[in-house]
Amino acid sequence: MKYLYVVDHYVPFPQSEYGGIWVVRAESDEECFDLISTHDDLYPQFYGKLRENIMNSNKYELTDDSASEVIESFLT
Repeated sequence: MKYLYVVDHYVPFPQSEYGGIWVVRAESDEECFDLISTHDDLYPQFYGKLRENIMNSNKYELTDDSASEVIESFLT
């Protein structure tokens, strides 16, 4: 079973104005974290907050079994 995650990735000023949003298809919170952290090497010091944001993110159950991936990211 896969889920569509919409994850807030807050990064404080001055590194980023607002942070960003990640849209990820993954089987679990841990896989979602792994996909984002592999895809993003800009702000690893905020990954502790990222884990919390993944657990609190909007998560939608998907009916197909497409490959896990970062679908889209918007980062400032």
